[in-house]
Amino acid sequence: MIIGHRVFNKDDCYIMAILNVTPDSFSDGGNFNTIDKALMRTEQMIAEGADIIDIGGESTRPGYTRISCEEEISRIAPVIEAVKERFDIPVSLDTYKYQVADAGISAGADLINDIWGLRIDSGEMARLVAEKAVPYCLMHNRVETDYSNFFADMCCDLNESLSIARRAGISMENIILDPGVGFAKTYEQNLEAINRLDELKAHFGLPVLLGTSRKSVIGLTLDLPADERYEGTIATSVIGVMKGVSFLRVHDVAGNVRAVKMTKAVLQERKNG
Repeated sequence: MIIGHRVFNKDDCYIMAILNVTPDSFSDGGNFNTIDKALMRTEQMIAEGADIIDIGGESTRPGYTRISCEEEISRIAPVIEAVKERFDIPVSLDTYKYQVADAGISAGADLINDIWGLRIDSGEMARLVAEKAVPYCLMHNRVETDYSNFFADMCCDLNESLSIARRAGISMENIILDPGVGFAKTYEQNLEAINRLDELKAHFGLPVLLGTSRKSVIGLTLDLPADERYEGTIATSVIGVMKGVSFLRVHDVAGNVRAVKMTKAVLQERKNG
């Protein structure tokens, strides 16, 4: 898969670094919502080993307040332009609104990261992604948590999203799957989604992204607030690498880079052995 000017191998694992340019994200809201702060943070994350910068302009924490497309565009477009002008790194845009995605692509975004997996509008996002031929991260989500068989139902939902993508003409070579940890899932279902990442990858044959950084599944397990979930995030990242994920979406870049490198070294020794 090519994102920006870089080739990403689905059998390797890369770090997608989170850059929230919002005042209200659950763990870092307001920290980087000026261009200068965003650029300083981007420079730091690149130095720590980030492979992609994922920029978001609207918080999607539980109970978030939806903002207008115009406000979201005003937050993300100048930051994307500034990052692309200053740094040679692929940029992902975290949005489910096709108008924002369109503006973000025009500003230089190389990938669209959509928490609703093409299922929140009437096909506009799918048509845009197909027309622009940009890579697309398709996340599992739903309105209610009424599953009959969680994993089977999650796969069914993802199949529906992939069918929308195919009908719109999106190349399967441009798609990354995200099981959507923390979205429309109970605590136990989040744990199951993490534990069955290898099955998800095998079932669809597509690269998988894992995003657990500082999320409630870690907080509930360890009984810790968002700013104390570093070790729990590292643990899930290691599990993700062992189960074959291609991307880890994280806040804390340096520690996750080291954990990935160590895990890959052990797995490679086992493979060679």
